[in-house]
Amino acid sequence: MRITAVETVRPSIQPNLVFVLLHTDDGRTGLGEAFFGGRAVETYLHESAAEVLLAAVDPTPESMARALASYTGFAGAGVETRGNGAVDLALWDLVGQEAGLPLVRLFGGPVQESLPTYNTCAGPGYISTSTRQRSDNWGVPATSPARYDDLDAFLNRPGRLARDLWDEGITGMKVWPFDRAAEETGGTDISPAELSRGLAVIEAIRAEVGDDMKLMVELHGLWNRRGATTILQALTEYRPYWVEDPMRPDAVDALAALSADVDVPIATGETLVGRRGFLPLLERGAVDVVTVDVQWTGGLTEARKVAALADTYGVPVAPHDCTGPATLAACVHLTQSAPNGLIQETVRAFLRTWYAELVIGLPEIAGGRIAATDAPGHGVRLRDDFAAVERQVSR
Repeated sequence: MRITAVETVRPSIQPNLVFVLLHTDDGRTGLGEAFFGGRAVETYLHESAAEVLLAAVDPTPESMARALASYTGFAGAGVETRGNGAVDLALWDLVGQEAGLPLVRLFGGPVQESLPTYNTCAGPGYISTSTRQRSDNWGVPATSPARYDDLDAFLNRPGRLARDLWDEGITGMKVWPFDRAAEETGGTDISPAELSRGLAVIEAIRAEVGDDMKLMVELHGLWNRRGATTILQALTEYRPYWVEDPMRPDAVDALAALSADVDVPIATGETLVGRRGFLPLLERGAVDVVTVDVQWTGGLTEARKVAALADTYGVPVAPHDCTGPATLAACVHLTQSAPNGLIQETVRAFLRTWYAELVIGLPEIAGGRIAATDAPGHGVRLRDDFAAVERQVSR
């Protein structure tokens, strides 16, 4: 197999996303994607990655992961890593197409026939305009929120949202009611009033649907140890399924100390890169659930190794996906085939708006569970009719 063209497509309805299409000499096309800073990733792919890919003889995911590892930028989830992750997704898609098998079969077959899901309570416009994880990039409309603007709903109508999700068969949900408080103090402390305001969201959800709802609380790594400890101790009585990224995941010693001080499960890892990023946390017992991002960590090639490493330490994996449709599909293939696969993140506000407008072949979701399709590769294909803001091709 030879790569004859590297094509990138940036959709007009999601500026932070870039699709990557690898065209081969036997007429196949592999699809990958990168989320956050799509234009910058696109530039990297054509200026740096395309030269390597077009010159490679029979490129494979593992060989290209090595060949594309750059001297700078490899240690974090920056432009190079996200671009390489997009290429890796596309290469695995090609491997699956060549074999005529879905990736879950190539990875050894499903351990579970389907996975439980939870809904990240974002809206259709969430983090779509910049790479900042701040409330000014939440994309909540000033007036008349859309039907599936679950972010506005959890802030203002948490009980009603929880009931709506539960009635759909969605038995897990993730909210982040403390982020604005972190922005006010830089994450150093939280006032009693702000703590009560955030806890009111959690209390309303529990009051409406009870303890059977798997309730995740996201803190986006915005807090230091003092503030995080205050919040996690206050959350204990509400029995969260986990609290996610209470601090930056590279604050290993502080996370280990926090984990020892509180009695709630801690999930982390979406912004960590590779086995070397996760190993110190696993060694210190600082993480209860690994939330590796399949794309941001450099692709399926590295994410599978992270999942296996976590399994060695007896820690389940629940891949992050608040990014794009091809990544979601890749996550499902990975988690279904991993013995320590726990649960899969989904965003119904994305699935029912711009995901469906951009692609076909998404994983099948029913009754709050998700399963990979039987299509070769990861199964996701671009729609013929979606609007692209820009296309570039390197040959």
